[in-house]
Amino acid sequence: MNRIRIWFGKNEAAWYLSPGISVMAFVFLFSIARVIQLSFMRIAKTADEVDRFVGLSNYRLILTEKPFIEAIKHNALLVLIVPVILVFLSILISSILFDRIRGWKFYRSLIFLPYILAIPVVGIAFTYIFQLNGILNTVLRFLHLDFAALNWLGSPKIALYTIMIVIIWKEIGFGVILFLARLSSVNEEIFEAARLDGANWWQVLRYITIPQLGTIIEFYIVIEAIMMFSWVFNYVFVMTAWGGPGTSTYILEFYIWLNAFRFNNMGYATTAAVILLIFTSLLIFIWMRLRNRRESGYE
Repeated sequence: MNRIRIWFGKNEAAWYLSPGISVMAFVFLFSIARVIQLSFMRIAKTADEVDRFVGLSNYRLILTEKPFIEAIKHNALLVLIVPVILVFLSILISSILFDRIRGWKFYRSLIFLPYILAIPVVGIAFTYIFQLNGILNTVLRFLHLDFAALNWLGSPKIALYTIMIVIIWKEIGFGVILFLARLSSVNEEIFEAARLDGANWWQVLRYITIPQLGTIIEFYIVIEAIMMFSWVFNYVFVMTAWGGPGTSTYILEFYIWLNAFRFNNMGYATTAAVILLIFTSLLIFIWMRLRNRRESGYE
């Protein structure tokens, strides 16, 4: 009896948390299992049809479909470009604010404000800004910069990059606050000693600030990379309506939504969802490996 009490005492928190964890695990694991199951089937579209098991047929067909390939390419562009720019700008801005420039608290709040805004609100606002005759082009023409007044959302060549600009504007606040929180926990004597030794601002940034932010940078890159795979749908849907022009702003999330709710092709939608799950799981696995390697290096 005493052994049972000792064992329960050591695992008391787990016992109290187990009901909630069990419910959450059932909901998520059941949903994932159901999606994987449906990806191997051809789902009936009418009452006269029945669901049929087709094996890997959905995967073979989807990997040759042009809109899906375009969506993969666009997600890859987002992952390769947006996190890198966000990290660079977040480090730069957080370092400037960390130096306690005049009004730094106001600037910190101003930079973080876009992050707490709803994505549809941000998307609608920037749609008016980036329209052919929108606010931005009107100002550019007024300044006689007609060559810079582009069709930001109507050109297949730049529509995706326009959405990237909006994503960066909204997400940068999270990175700045994250890096500022880490810098605030660093002993300021390190920075003071470097300045006394004659290090300039850029040298302090390169040799002290960035190394101190190493683990946070890894975390931030992985989080933003996952977001570029699974959190861009609202931007595309609000700003381009149907992923246009053409398929120039198709991403995996939008492809899934389009097949599931517009084309009623649940087999393709679930197959794309499984592929998206694989990509995001791979990113999480890479981040965990990097973190474990770093922790074992410290030991």
